[in-house]
Amino acid sequence: MLKVLLLGLALLPAFACAQESSDWTAYRDAYRHMIWFEKYGKPKQFLQNHLRLRPRDASVSMGDLRLTLHGKGAQLALPLDALGRAVFPFSKAAYDHSAELTWNRKPGQITTSAWVSIVTRPDGVYAAADLRAACEQLLAYLRSTGGANGKRCAGVQFAYARTDAAQVRYQGGESTALPLAAQEGPAFPGDAVAGFRIFAYRFSAHPDGGQVLTSGTPLAIAALLE
Repeated sequence: MLKVLLLGLALLPAFACAQESSDWTAYRDAYRHMIWFEKYGKPKQFLQNHLRLRPRDASVSMGDLRLTLHGKGAQLALPLDALGRAVFPFSKAAYDHSAELTWNRKPGQITTSAWVSIVTRPDGVYAAADLRAACEQLLAYLRSTGGANGKRCAGVQFAYARTDAAQVRYQGGESTALPLAAQEGPAFPGDAVAGFRIFAYRFSAHPDGGQVLTSGTPLAIAALLE
C-alpha cells in the first residue's frame, strides 16, 4: 500500500520536540520556523502558512481550544479555525521581549508546528491545472525543508465538517459535472482526529483541462503525496 504524506509537514524536529511535555512554546522558536515560508523564494501563490495546534490523539478535544500570545505587560488571543490553525503575528516586540505562546490544554496533549496548506477559493471553482500546480508547489517547499523525498503529487483532498452537505464535482469541457465520492476521515491525512467529510481528487483519474467545483468552502485542501 502506498504511504500518503500530507501537505504541511514543514517543521523541524527541534520545534516539535519542544512540545513533548509543555503547554507553551517560546515565541522566538515559533517565529524562526514560521519565517522560513515568508523567505521562501520559489512560487507559492497557491499556498498559505499557519501556526497549527494538533491533538496528539483522538481523545483530546478541540472544543474551546485557545491560543494566547503573552508579551511584556499584554496578552493577545489568536483565533483558531476548526483545524487548530492561527494566523501567526510577526512582531518585533514579541520577539525582543521573549514572549510566549500558550494554550489551554494539559501538558503533552497538543503539538505545535508551522503548517503549510493549499489556499481555498471563495467562488468554489478550481482549475484542475491550478490544483496540480498547488500540489507541486507544496511538494517543492517540503523538499526545501528536507522532507517529502521520493514522493510525488497524486492529488488533493477537500475536507469539510462531518455535517456539511457540500458536494465536490469534476467538470471537463462541456460534459456534465461528475461528483467525487465522499468519505469520512481526517482533514489532513495522518491527523489523530478524524470524523471529517473528505473528497479525494486524484490527478490520474481526470484530465488537467477541467475544473473542480465545490458547493461550499472547504475547511482545508490537503496535498496527497505518495
